[in-house]
Amino acid sequence: MKPLVGSALLIFLVCAAPVVVLAIDRPNVLFIAVDDLRPELGCYGEEVIQSPHIDRLAKSGVVFDRAYCQQAVCNPSRVSLLTGLRPDTARVWDLVTQFRDTVPDAVTLPQFFKQNGYRTVGMGKIFHNPFPDPVSWSIPEQPRPTGHAWYSDATLERLAQRREAAKRAGMTAREIGNRIRGPATEIEEVADNRRFDGALADLAIEHLGQLATGEEPFFLGVGFILPHLPWTPPKKYWDLYDPEQIPLAANPFLPHGAPAVAFGDRSMGGMYELRDCEDFNDAPSPFEGSLSPAEQQHLKHGYYAADR
Repeated sequence: MKPLVGSALLIFLVCAAPVVVLAIDRPNVLFIAVDDLRPELGCYGEEVIQSPHIDRLAKSGVVFDRAYCQQAVCNPSRVSLLTGLRPDTARVWDLVTQFRDTVPDAVTLPQFFKQNGYRTVGMGKIFHNPFPDPVSWSIPEQPRPTGHAWYSDATLERLAQRREAAKRAGMTAREIGNRIRGPATEIEEVADNRRFDGALADLAIEHLGQLATGEEPFFLGVGFILPHLPWTPPKKYWDLYDPEQIPLAANPFLPHGAPAVAFGDRSMGGMYELRDCEDFNDAPSPFEGSLSPAEQQHLKHGYYAADR
C-alpha cells in the first residue's frame, strides 16, 4: 500500500468516556474503511475526480488535512489506527505479523465498544484480511457478501486455465497465487453488486436494518476494497470521465536526493503490486524509469473510476 493509501480512510463517530462508554445517550456507530484511498477527493480540492457522496459527508463532519498514516503498509497501518499503538510499539511492520502475537492484550476500537455493551459486527476489510480478529466482534464469523466476482466471466475462465496449467507444471499454490493474477483494470457493464464493494454495500444496508431493531447499541464496521488494485468497477463509473481530461503527475520521478528506503527500495517503490497484475509484469521500478504516459493515464482513469 502507498502513502495515505496505507492507512484506510476511516470515518467514524465515537462517543465514549475516558474509560467506559456512558450508559446513557449511546449512539450507534458506522465505521467505514476504504483501502488505498488517497486524499484525491473533492473535499480536498481535487477538481477532476467525482466524489459527491464523500464530499457531502465531509461537509457535515470533520475533515483532517494534516493526518498521516503511521506506516504506508496495510497491516501495520490498520493495527495502529485500530489499537492506538504505534507500529514500533505493536511490533507490526509488515503484512505477515499478527498483532495478537506481539501485543495479545491490546484492546481494539470495536473490542472496546463490545466490552461496553455494544453489539459489534465487522464485514469486509477492517483489519488486514488474514487477521480478522474475532475477539473484536460479537459475531465470531464475519458476514460475507455473495454473488460477486472481481473480473468478467471470460477473464476468470482464462485465469482458471492458466492456474491449472501452472499446477500441472509443478508450481506451488503460493507461487500460483503470487504469479498468476488478473489484469490491473477491466471494463465490464455490470450491476454494482456484481463487484465486491457493491455486494458489500448491500450486505451492510441489510445488517444496518437488522441492528437498528436490536436492544443494544451497535458498532458496524464496513471495509471496502476499492480503490485497491485491481480496478474493475462497473463501466458506468469509467464513463464518468474523459481520459483525455485526467491530468498526469507533473513530476513522474522520485524526489532528487531522497533515501531509497523512503520509497520501498526492496519493494520496487511500491510497484510490486502493479507488477503482480498480468498486464504490468514488466512495469519498471520507479528507481529505473516510469510508465508511459498512456499507461499512466489509463491507470489513473481506473483509479478514478474505482474511487466512487
